[in-house]
Amino acid sequence: MVARVKEILDGLWHFSARHERIDTDVSSYWYASGRVLIDPMRPSGGIDALPGEDGPTDVLLTNRHHWRHSGEYAQAYGVTVHASRPGMHEFGEDQPVTPFDFGDELPGGAVAHEVGTISPDETALHLPGLAAVAFADGLVRIPPDAPLGFVPDELIGDDPEGVKEGLRERYRRLLDELELDHLLLAHGNPVVGDGREALERFVDGG
Repeated sequence: MVARVKEILDGLWHFSARHERIDTDVSSYWYASGRVLIDPMRPSGGIDALPGEDGPTDVLLTNRHHWRHSGEYAQAYGVTVHASRPGMHEFGEDQPVTPFDFGDELPGGAVAHEVGTISPDETALHLPGLAAVAFADGLVRIPPDAPLGFVPDELIGDDPEGVKEGLRERYRRLLDELELDHLLLAHGNPVVGDGREALERFVDGG
């Protein structure tokens, strides 16, 4: 199933689509004001159906597993795909990616923050102008409107509880450091408006 593109904040659009490899719906975001896509799938109507007068110039990935349909955007728009440097080994010759380091300011004004823990390249992308943060695989909603949670233990590694506590600690740090009102999830629907409260409850075990 491919969902329509829906504006969730001024200039920020959400859409979801079925991921062929994992056979589940995943989320993508189009920040039209900054001309960047985050973890992009192909929206309903095709990649040329993105709202706005101008197409994307850049793609930002929250981790190395979220290439998704980036290649189609690169072919159509000539976008530059950006991903965290620790994940560069994952990309083949047919997947040109520009590495970024944690702390870098990226296209669209996004700032890359280290999450790590579940994988070395796990990144949170902060959009300061929107008080929104995009998350990769460490924070999910499965099913899409479920409460915030972790992926199943078998996908976390040999020490699921240790990884979970490490992620909670990283998210506490983000709460302390960032203006954060909205959560943009790669797996699950976004949390708009009460994202800080939802993340606080989650890291406190609620």
